Amino acid sequence: MTNNADTPISARSAQSRRQFLKTGIAAGAGFAPMINFGRFAASAADAAAGGPTYSARAIDLVNRSLVMDMLAILANLTDMLGAGFSANAKTLDGMAISDAQLEKLRSSGINIFHPAVGLGGRDNALNFVARLNGYAASRPDAFRRIDKVADMDLAKSQKRIGYIIGIQGSDHFEQPDDVNEFYNLGQRVSQLTYNSQNRIGSGSTDRADGGVSDFGASIIERMNDVGMAIDVSHCGDRTTLDAFALSKRPVLITHSNVRALVDGQPRCKTDEAIRKMAKSGGVMGISGVRNFVRNKEPTTIEHILDHFDYVAKLVGVEHLGVGSDMDMDGYDDLPADIYNQLKSGYKGSYKFRGKIDTDGFDHPKRIFDLTDGLIRRGYSDADIELILGGNFKRALGEIWKS
Repeated sequence: MTNNADTPISARSAQSRRQFLKTGIAAGAGFAPMINFGRFAASAADAAAGGPTYSARAIDLVNRSLVMDMLAILANLTDMLGAGFSANAKTLDGMAISDAQLEKLRSSGINIFHPAVGLGGRDNALNFVARLNGYAASRPDAFRRIDKVADMDLAKSQKRIGYIIGIQGSDHFEQPDDVNEFYNLGQRVSQLTYNSQNRIGSGSTDRADGGVSDFGASIIERMNDVGMAIDVSHCGDRTTLDAFALSKRPVLITHSNVRALVDGQPRCKTDEAIRKMAKSGGVMGISGVRNFVRNKEPTTIEHILDHFDYVAKLVGVEHLGVGSDMDMDGYDDLPADIYNQLKSGYKGSYKFRGKIDTDGFDHPKRIFDLTDGLIRRGYSDADIELILGGNFKRALGEIWKS
């Protein structure tokens, strides 16, 4: 982490800067000037609506970077969870994306999403993958499925929403050949366990952790062979460390935080696990879920930034990324019945408090807030570009075979 900024905007002469701001919207620069000096809306629509404002440097960084959120839901969570809790769930498409939701995705500053969810067995996984494939099939103008690293840059240049098919939990792998089958269907990331024990290993909230089983070792070997990324975000401590030891390719922590900053939180990772992640060549995406960020109030975006700083100091900025673990709007605006049922699905060790979202990181433009925060913390432009997506792009390029 350095304090040197190599920002194109700030490097311009004052005259060039004024001209740039005057012509930015017309030239497609992606933000609109506001009256308050040094702060700008991220889009013309935000400017017209009196929306949030950001530094020119932050807006420029987001616009020019490949931005990835390695755990972010494309659909609206109210629709997804409402369909799941409804007696008419089979007739409702909770994963449909409305025009309004599509506009939130497009204006978020995020180019590549990893919209993985916890599912359970094979049938649910097949249905989920099929529905995700339907996005690009039915709206090729708006969506692009990401199968290889080159697809990421194409999605950004084509102004399409890129998405990586992943699943939280690998219960659908009943035999090693299933890894090949789901890879051929488009899956590129799989979390080994989702909080609880399965045939592969133990979850983060299990009472005991026996590590990766013999069957789990065969699944890891096959994932390495086909080029599917291993994710240990929800794995127990022993299972997490075993995955690093067994895998011959980088292992990812797509959405978790630092346990040393949130004492006793099982969904956060130990220093040992973070070091092993870095040694494998992996990347850790920092989450915005409140109880993973801090165990007391207040809990703000500044405390999320503490997790970035901690990992950067421990293993280097080249192993940091974003895994917000939410949809565009966060959790706290969910209808009360859905909100309460969502919380009840997790063990008490998750330690939910009054809110699930972190203050200042609970809205569609959160990536701009994060970027401004990284600037405040003294990260260089080059480091911020790595955090926003460059690191995960590099790691996935080392894992995927195409």
